[in-house]
Amino acid sequence: MSLLSLKPDPLVGIDISTTAIKLLELSKAGKGYKVESYGIELLPEKAIEDKKIDADAVELIGNKVTALLKRTKPKSQFAAVAISGPEVITKEVVMDKIPDTEMKEAIETDPATYLGQDIEDIELDFQVLGPNEREPEKVDVLLAACREETLEAHKTVLDLAGLKPKVIDIEKYALERAFVMIAKNDPDINEGEIIALIEIGATTATMNVLGDNQKIIYSHEEEFGGKQLIEQIQANYELTYEEAHLGTRDGGLPDSYETDILESFRDEMAQQISIMVQSYYSQSTYGKLSHILISGGCASIPDIVKHVETKVGGHVSVANPLASMSVASRVSKKALSNDAPSLMIACGLALRTFDEY
Repeated sequence: MSLLSLKPDPLVGIDISTTAIKLLELSKAGKGYKVESYGIELLPEKAIEDKKIDADAVELIGNKVTALLKRTKPKSQFAAVAISGPEVITKEVVMDKIPDTEMKEAIETDPATYLGQDIEDIELDFQVLGPNEREPEKVDVLLAACREETLEAHKTVLDLAGLKPKVIDIEKYALERAFVMIAKNDPDINEGEIIALIEIGATTATMNVLGDNQKIIYSHEEEFGGKQLIEQIQANYELTYEEAHLGTRDGGLPDSYETDILESFRDEMAQQISIMVQSYYSQSTYGKLSHILISGGCASIPDIVKHVETKVGGHVSVANPLASMSVASRVSKKALSNDAPSLMIACGLALRTFDEY
């Protein structure tokens, strides 16, 4: 099993995030795709911290994946998951155009030379991207390295749930895959435009910018996330973490919720997005943003687009990687539409089924 490998089996995308496990299964439908199954299973508070699955949390997370599979009943038994953050290192290097076997041997013999640092107990993989622009006789190569214990933790979680791990991807590239699909299918986005995707996660707001080369060309993070909203709900209404989380998804919070809590959080979220956009313009020379897409669980907050447009200006919309897809009859279209902005990574993972390289 390797970081960037692809197997021909149909895959279920399993996104293990800080607050929830998200599942998405896709099939081909004509020239497009069809959502066969999807679901979200909330995780207990602090089950995952810093995007790392600790050894003592493996069984709990495996049980949560099992529960999710029982509810969603995907057809495939093969899965793709992603790793991210400090657990993975990626680097593009230039190498001689040699057979893959020789390239693999060269990288594994002296990984520190290629990665720029010496790391023990790692799993390495690579992907040839194509000829180098400056030296056409050489090739650009994407290297990926991850600690063996991290790969084993993800593999064990899937094994406990009865899934067969086929792909362990990198979160950034899974996100990029779904991001590119949105750009291609949204009639309001023209080819070559520069688009920002701002994800409001549990503890981190992340801005990724897609360039005219269909690659993420700029990334920036800020400490801000939906956890702040959950904590305010808990404190105001004396609810448990799970009750507060479910309240934001399924309703049932007091009538005063919007004026007591949501209104100020919505303003704070719009302000944070404004700051990130301003930071992009001050740090980057890539050009003007034509669109701002909002993803993550907080993207489903009522009227958030209006608040961000007022603060930032321009064209703002909620990211929906599944907008152009058909939906199986057993999947609730209403629930899927509400959850779609938080399924970017799960979508990118599920799309690995259809890769042609």
